[in-house]
Amino acid sequence: MDVNTAPGRPILVVDDERNIRKALELLFRASGYSVIEAEDGEAALRQVEELGPRLVLLDVEMPRLDGFETLRRLRRDSEVPVILLTVRNEDEDKDRGLQLGADDYITKPFRTEEVLLRAKAVLRRTERFLPGAGMIRVDDRLQFHPDRQYLTVGGQQVSLRPTECRLLQTLINANGAVLSNQQLLELVWGPGYDESQVRVYINYLRNKIEADSSNPQYIINVRGQGYFFENPGAAVA
Repeated sequence: MDVNTAPGRPILVVDDERNIRKALELLFRASGYSVIEAEDGEAALRQVEELGPRLVLLDVEMPRLDGFETLRRLRRDSEVPVILLTVRNEDEDKDRGLQLGADDYITKPFRTEEVLLRAKAVLRRTERFLPGAGMIRVDDRLQFHPDRQYLTVGGQQVSLRPTECRLLQTLINANGAVLSNQQLLELVWGPGYDESQVRVYINYLRNKIEADSSNPQYIINVRGQGYFFENPGAAVA
């Protein structure tokens, strides 16, 4: 069975406009997904805590608690994949959403078919690496647990966002080969994304992994070529 349409946890649609919620609900239900709704950020946070959706479609422009603040609060406790929906098309808004932990960003007005395709792509990326992945011991200081989406760094547990987890595993799986920004975009995000996302998430990982993120020892940049992971050949438990 396709992982994207397998029964199980629902998709949460969050928008203060009922017609948008219903249009997306009909779209996803017709494609075999279970769907739940929330009309504001506070209701969305409750739904995530109580029902544990596999994906959240989150409108940015909502009264009381907008999408950015909802996402910020959500990321305190949850790594559920999030796609932001917004009429805003400025780069700084997209960057803000990514920095808060969004997995994708779709501008309104949109074609519902595009939302479905982008949602499937996010689900493929976020669920691809998780089943059966063992602990990867990089060295005495650093261990990576892709199945649980966390690191052990100097004996301390450090959680990873889904995109961070995918990016790190992609770099490790390359076995020391340099991957360009474009290759990383295709492998981790899929088509249609800006290279700035690679830089943003490389910085996130360095801040979590490196003893000194300004002098990285694990995630190395080769100027004009891309990035590689130093010493990835550790044993998989």
